[in-house]
Amino acid sequence: MPLLDGLRVLQVGPGQGAAVCGRILADLGARVQTLSAGHATPLRRWLDDGKQPVDALYAADLILCEGAPAELRANSWDAAALRAHAPDAVIVLIAPYGQTGPQADCPASDLTLFCASGIAFLLTGQVDDLGEAPIRPTGRQSAFIGGLAAACAGMHALLSGASNRTIDVSTQEALATLAMTELARAGLGKGSWQRKRLADGNGATVTILPASDGYVAISPRENHQWAEWLNVMGNPDWAGDPRFATKSDRVANWDALYPLLCNWSRQHAKRWIADAAQEAHVPSFPLQEPHEQLDSEQLAGRGFFRPLNINVKSVRAPGSAFGISGDDVGGDAQPVAAHRLPLTGIRVLDFSWVIAGPTTTRYLAAMGAEVIKVEAPGPGDPGRASELHMVLGQGKRAITLNLKSEDGRRIARDLAAQSDVLVENFGTGVMERFGLGADELRAKNPALIYLSASGLGRTGPESRKVAYGTLLQCYAGFAGLNAHPGATPRIGFAWLDPMCGLKLAFIVAAAIWRRRRSGIGCRIDFSMIEAMLWTMAEPLLATQLGDRVKPAGNASADHAPHGVYPARGEDAWIGLAVGSDAQWQALYRVVPGLAAYADASVAERRERCAEIDAVIRDWTSTRNPSDSAALFTAAGIATSAVATSHDLFDSDHLNARGFWEQTETGTLPGLPWKASFGRKSGPAPALGADTDAVLRDVLGLAEAEIAAIRAGGAFG
Repeated sequence: MPLLDGLRVLQVGPGQGAAVCGRILADLGARVQTLSAGHATPLRRWLDDGKQPVDALYAADLILCEGAPAELRANSWDAAALRAHAPDAVIVLIAPYGQTGPQADCPASDLTLFCASGIAFLLTGQVDDLGEAPIRPTGRQSAFIGGLAAACAGMHALLSGASNRTIDVSTQEALATLAMTELARAGLGKGSWQRKRLADGNGATVTILPASDGYVAISPRENHQWAEWLNVMGNPDWAGDPRFATKSDRVANWDALYPLLCNWSRQHAKRWIADAAQEAHVPSFPLQEPHEQLDSEQLAGRGFFRPLNINVKSVRAPGSAFGISGDDVGGDAQPVAAHRLPLTGIRVLDFSWVIAGPTTTRYLAAMGAEVIKVEAPGPGDPGRASELHMVLGQGKRAITLNLKSEDGRRIARDLAAQSDVLVENFGTGVMERFGLGADELRAKNPALIYLSASGLGRTGPESRKVAYGTLLQCYAGFAGLNAHPGATPRIGFAWLDPMCGLKLAFIVAAAIWRRRRSGIGCRIDFSMIEAMLWTMAEPLLATQLGDRVKPAGNASADHAPHGVYPARGEDAWIGLAVGSDAQWQALYRVVPGLAAYADASVAERRERCAEIDAVIRDWTSTRNPSDSAALFTAAGIATSAVATSHDLFDSDHLNARGFWEQTETGTLPGLPWKASFGRKSGPAPALGADTDAVLRDVLGLAEAEIAAIRAGGAFG
């Protein structure tokens, strides 16, 4: 039975973010109807495939609608009008800047939202030349992130017992929260990330090397991995050079080391290098182009692609990234309780670490769940070494368990028996070796929702490969396409992990929704590479329809002019996108030098873009980016200065929307949505701070029992 069988969804309007939200709901079996859907581009054909067009507003459990407040009011699609048609529905409104705040009705585009969110500043990582303009990512990702935030929040809202449930999703905020560490540092008054490369630019952790047939990404970040990587390279003459002995040495001497790595890698094919590295347990993947994904044995083995007809041509389109199994056992239906917060009464046992899993459980904790974070003795989650844990750990309880001890494993099994959800993102087979696999735990607790997140999924020929999110961005083709034409690809910002956090929190809510109706738990096998490719539907479809998919920088087939231009100040930039003739006329009135092109059509402006861009650069480069943005916005043109995390902290709009929250530890960023029923908060716990309390509260152990277990080493 599909997880969302019986859920009625109404998708209103042409917005792509709402269509993305409807797509992921339909993937899980929801009945999605569309009113006034967008133009039938290949991407939109996929987004709306299998949905039912309707010609009027109908009652539904969940209504999705996208647009700025004035636009929604003009179409009678604002929350009040939608609720009149469906009084008990959850209403999810998606807008570039949300439904409230001084920028709520400002025009926006995919490009300008990346500028406004700070992600354009971070996307490609540190650069050697600050004259290189920031860019947006491939595949209209603002719609995917806004749509995923809407799906996650909307699915949780369905679980709430509150009345008049309304979700306000700001795409700007949803994008901004992908960079959680940078936001936290800004809120706490700490130094900001610099775009100019310093030292290795993180290359000693993960880097891209040229190969004989493309590029390969490697990550020998630990010293033992570096030793194995030297073996893969045949222990070259420089292997014993003391300048490269430790990671800190490699960071300090990166400019000497990197050419030596490249001299070797250019002699070998990218797939050979990656396979040799993986054989030595060194994380590595080739940079794939979109067409190469279609021949993947891993994706074929997991049945990821599904057939789709576009203009009488059969293509392979992305399927769901969720493998759902083990749903043949369960208990009695569990009616929705009248709690304000959606996950009140839900206990989550959290074995996840670093970014993707902890982001997931942060959302679950915010929605009311009791999240018990399980960490090994020692330093704990690597996120504790930065500001990341201060945000992602909010509202959780923390315990330490030594899973190498029998007592530690027994306690973990006992906690799982008393939990509703288990989240883990260890390597394939690790939980099974501890006796904590899905089959074993669900045999004792059939209603348990067991979520495994891994790089390539738990099945298939590549399931045991060592993977990190940034490497998977390379393998999926994302990193390779996020570049200016002719530029060498860079690893870039850790995009995939926080994006997966939204998808994972969504699927947990969907599984709980089904369990409340049927009593059935399940095993969820989540593949991060498939999640990444799901959001890359546009280039995947384009390569099958005869288009040449290559890095395009800020070029656009829909807008002209369209780009990021230098402004006055060090590494200051402004983005703008002209989407209509009326906007073009408004632009040349602001920038007098463009009057010579006043009568140019979109096609002519695209053909003469180098000339037009030069005029705009001359004008913007002498002006403050915020001042220029104000002029363009007043003229009705989508624009934004390229923001840094500190600019976001100082934003009047974000502060008016309550995006920044005062906590016991300082000012921290909030959630990527505003819910009418609120959220739960609380400080991030210290390592193991709640061990004794959890064992008392959940397992009913006495103090003497806990002391004996501690003496046996179960807590480290």
